[in-house]
Amino acid sequence: MTAGASGRVRTRRRALVAVIGDARADPRSRTYRMAQGLGESLVNAGFRIVTGGLGGVMEAACRGARRSTKYRPGDTIGLLPSLDPDEANPFVDIAIGTGLGDLRNGLVANADAVIAIGGGAGTLSEIALAWMRRRLIVAMGSDGWAANLMDVRLDHRSRKVETEDDRIFSATTPDEATAIVSRLWQTYRRRPRGWT
Repeated sequence: MTAGASGRVRTRRRALVAVIGDARADPRSRTYRMAQGLGESLVNAGFRIVTGGLGGVMEAACRGARRSTKYRPGDTIGLLPSLDPDEANPFVDIAIGTGLGDLRNGLVANADAVIAIGGGAGTLSEIALAWMRRRLIVAMGSDGWAANLMDVRLDHRSRKVETEDDRIFSATTPDEATAIVSRLWQTYRRRPRGWT
């Protein structure tokens, strides 16, 4: 907690981590289980989760978050493509119907950090938007765009990040991905001089 200019006590905002990936991942698949473990690990580490609110990886991450011993209502946020919040998976605490269709990917990619597991074109668009916005990105899994982009610089633009090895980081386990986010997300959120 910190005291603001008005003298009121403010609590520190908990960071949001977007979990993106294969919307069709089956609950019996390795991808789904990995996303479920990731949701639990992130909430255990004190993060909140934002997803596109639908199925597959999005559902698994929210379901895993609820398994965390540190889970609190409000820890899972779903930004839905339609205007109907009832389309959210049952593990979303806060469902926001954006009415933006696929353009809602831009809102998801604006989280403090982004973790991708598998995924197709929608995941690729979120990764590209997160890259352009100078967000920390971690990729996991053995398929989809996440696997193709592990340890890659998406393009040669200067992201003005205070780290020499700026790239899409790779992780093999949920705990490893959470550790990368815990270590680096604030570095990526700092705005260097001249940043617009």
